[in-house]
Amino acid sequence: MIKIFSGSANPQLAAKISDILKIPLSKSQITRFDNSEFKVRVLEKVKDKTCFLIQSTSNPTDTNLMELFFFADVLRKNAAKEIIAIIPYFGYARQNREYLPGESVSVNVVIRFIEAIGFKAVYTVNIHDEATAGIFSIKFKNINAFEILAPKIKKYLSQKNIDNKVIIVSPDQGGIKRAHNFSDVFFNGQTKDIAVIEKKRSLEVIHQSKALNLYGEVKNKTCIIVDDIITSGNTLVNAAEFCLKKGAKRVIACVVHHDFSPKAKDVLSKSPIEKIFTTNSIALKPEQHFKQLEETSIAPLIAKEIKEIV
Repeated sequence: MIKIFSGSANPQLAAKISDILKIPLSKSQITRFDNSEFKVRVLEKVKDKTCFLIQSTSNPTDTNLMELFFFADVLRKNAAKEIIAIIPYFGYARQNREYLPGESVSVNVVIRFIEAIGFKAVYTVNIHDEATAGIFSIKFKNINAFEILAPKIKKYLSQKNIDNKVIIVSPDQGGIKRAHNFSDVFFNGQTKDIAVIEKKRSLEVIHQSKALNLYGEVKNKTCIIVDDIITSGNTLVNAAEFCLKKGAKRVIACVVHHDFSPKAKDVLSKSPIEKIFTTNSIALKPEQHFKQLEETSIAPLIAKEIKEIV
């Protein structure tokens, strides 16, 4: 028998997974104190049970990470057979190298904590860099949300009677493999050229980048810009404007995680991007909704993985 617990980061997603599996979420309690500390209490017997913990480590990243660790600790102390982390959005994954001298490689530190606290395996969705999988010494699986996003975009294009002149665009050089992965799903394994934007990012000023050049033919085409995370929205909007400047007919975006900064809604809602397809890996606050944004639930993908494990 399995137990499924939810942290506080995205209980709506956990509830959807629970509904699909027809397994009720196990009871727990998080008590928060005025000094910003908190404690986690598990309210069910977990001895000899396989326990899944669903917790995105999105903003507030550090708090959600500590929840993840506290849950693992109490489950281990109460003799759970094994503890498996479902982390739909893996915080700190973009800090995967030393960009400036003297910087910590933060994702490595987070992974060591996860391993030390007692998790047997980690499942996530479209982690920033697939090479991060090599850092784990426990089982790790990267679930591909493009499997549900690509068909959604195809349906949208069909309903709008948009012609088949479509090109996949990577907003920077680092996302070329990601764009190819999406293209494989979107075009059913057919080899297609992608366009790539050359981008310069400031290493000193956060959330600031500039599109410099575009490699690939986008004129009179529908551009689908593919990325893993939106934070400020500036990279995505710069890429969209650059495609339109080069003659693109329209721009659609496919971005897995909406890890929005406070100004992201304003930046994106006023942009020339026709539609932004994303997932519910991160709980979207009511004030973050805008008309171009369309969420698709990843609950079926995660439920499928849990079924295969048990």
